Amino acid sequence: MREIINMVDGLPFGTSKDKHELSHLYETKIKNMGNAGRNGGQYYTPRPLIRAMIKVMNPKIGEKIYDPACGSAGFLCEAYEYLYDKMEKTVANLEQLQDNTFFGKEKKNLAYIIGTMNMILHGIEAPNIVHTNTLGENIRDIQEKDRYDIILANPPFGGKERIEVQQNFDIKTGETAFLFMQHFIKSLKAGGRAAVVIKNTFLSNTDNASVALRQHLLETCNLHTILDMPQGTFLGAGVKTVVLFLPKREPTKNIWYYQFDAGRNMGKTNPLNDADLDEFVRLSLSKPETEKSWNVTLSEVEVSNYDLSVKNPNKPEEAPLREPALILEEMQTLDEETNDILGTLNEFV
Repeated sequence: MREIINMVDGLPFGTSKDKHELSHLYETKIKNMGNAGRNGGQYYTPRPLIRAMIKVMNPKIGEKIYDPACGSAGFLCEAYEYLYDKMEKTVANLEQLQDNTFFGKEKKNLAYIIGTMNMILHGIEAPNIVHTNTLGENIRDIQEKDRYDIILANPPFGGKERIEVQQNFDIKTGETAFLFMQHFIKSLKAGGRAAVVIKNTFLSNTDNASVALRQHLLETCNLHTILDMPQGTFLGAGVKTVVLFLPKREPTKNIWYYQFDAGRNMGKTNPLNDADLDEFVRLSLSKPETEKSWNVTLSEVEVSNYDLSVKNPNKPEEAPLREPALILEEMQTLDEETNDILGTLNEFV
C-alpha cells in the first residue's frame, strides 16, 4: 500500500491538462460503478444524454443552475464544461462560473463525496453542494431568493418516502421522484426552465397523486418536449425513461414527442453516444413531424386522467406476418428447386 501511495503522490496533477486527465479517469470510475448494476441509477446518468439535455437548454453565463439530487454531479460538471467552452474568458465570467452558477444537494454520504470531488476535478474549486435531504424541506417555505434559472436533474426512481416527509408537499405521494417533481416546479424562477429525467410510467400512472401532479405540471409549466428513451439507456437500472423539458412560463398548449431509436440494442457493449442524439438536438428547435417525432395539442389529452403516454402515430406499419401454410409452401418450392440444381450438378460429375 505504501508503494502505491508513493507512486500516486508522484503523479503530476498541477496543470489544467493534468486535472482534465484525472477528471476523465474519475468519470470512468463512476461509470464503472454504474455499470455494476447495484448503483447504476444513483451514480451515473449517461453523459451523452446529459450533454444533449444541456445543448437543448443552452444555459448562459449569469444563470443559476441547480440539481437537487445531484449524485455524482454529472449535470453540474457537464454544464460547467459547456459554459466554459462558450463564454468569453474574462475575470468576471470566471468568478461567476466558480462562485455563483452551480448549486446542488445530495442526501447520500458516498454520493455527496463523489459529487464534490467530481466538481473539484472538473475545475470548480469550492463546489456549492449541500449535504442534505432535499425532500426534508417544506416547499411552501421556498422564496424567490431560493429559486433558480435552470434545473437539470435525474431524481432517484422508485424510492418510498415516509408520511412526515410527504407533509412537505401539496400532492402527497410516497414516490420519491414525484415529490422531487414538485420541488423542481417550486424551485424554478418565473421564466426559468428545467430538463428532468424521470421514469416513463410518470406519464400514464392512474393513481390520484400521479394524475394531480401531471395536471399541476401542465397548468404551471410549458411542457413543450418529451424525449422518449429506450430500454438499456441506463446501464444496470433496467427502467425505461423519458426526459421532460419544461419552462415555467405559460401553461402547456402543445407537446412535441421524440422517440429515440439508436437502431441497435442498448447495453454495456453498445452504450449511448453523442452522435446518437444529434438529430434530437437539431430537430428540437423546429419540432417537426417525422417517423420518430410528432406533436400533440393539449386539447387532445384526456383531462380525466391527463394521460401523456408515448403513442407514436407516425411509426411505419410493420409488414403483416405470413400465414404458416404460405411459408411451408415456399419452403417446399425452394426444396424442389434445390433438388433440381443438385440433379443437374450430378449429371456433370
